[in-house]
Formats: sequence, C-alpha cells, structure tokens
Amino acid sequence: QVQLVESGGGLVQAGGSLRLSCAASDRTFSRYFMAWFRQPPGKEREFVATITLSGSSQYYEDSVKGRFTISRDNAKNTVYLQMNSLKPEDTAVYSCAAGAYYSTVANDYDYWGQGTQVTVSS
Repeated sequence: QVQLVESGGGLVQAGGSLRLSCAASDRTFSRYFMAWFRQPPGKEREFVATITLSGSSQYYEDSVKGRFTISRDNAKNTVYLQMNSLKPEDTAVYSCAAGAYYSTVANDYDYWGQGTQVTVSS
C-alpha cells in the first residue's frame, strides 16, 4: 500500500507560480508511473500530467503544456508539479496518483493522495 501526501498548494495571483510536491511512503516508488490530476470546482476530475518510471518522458494535457512541468526524484520518493503562468482556470484540487501504467486515465492509477487546493485569483 502506497501512501501519497501532497503539499505546496495555496492562493496565488494570476501569472504567478506554485510548486506542488507529492511524497510517497513506499520504497518501491520508482516502480510506479506517477501523474497529477485536478478537479476544478463543480467539475469532473481531469488529467494534468504524467511521467515515466525514470522521469525521462512526460505527457501533458494541452491547456498546461509550456506552463507546467512534472518531474520526479526517485531517491526522495517524490514527484513534483511546477506550475508557472497560472490562470484563474487552473483553480482546482490537485491530486497525485501512482499506478502501473503510463496513462492519462484516472482509473489506471491505484493509489491517490488526499489532494491540495490551488486557487488562482484574477
């Protein structure tokens, strides 16, 4: 059982930056594909970004390409989401997820964090 704990959310003005972290409890962290999802207020959960086991490849949802960067540090059992040029429409609860597949589909991920709130003011 992998436990994931996110941190780094908060309130930021449009155009600002935040860095989210997701720490895993399990030493097998490097065996899991990792991803970030978000759920805007009143909307369904949506894919944001995913990263391969080694961190060599990433895939992003179109609206965050060029603004967000997903990375991982397997020595620290942590995955990150650097978010730049934030927009009000990025406001959401952001959750990290771990799974056995390199996927944009939430159901493909087995373990989830509790989520961290990101609010972008205009």
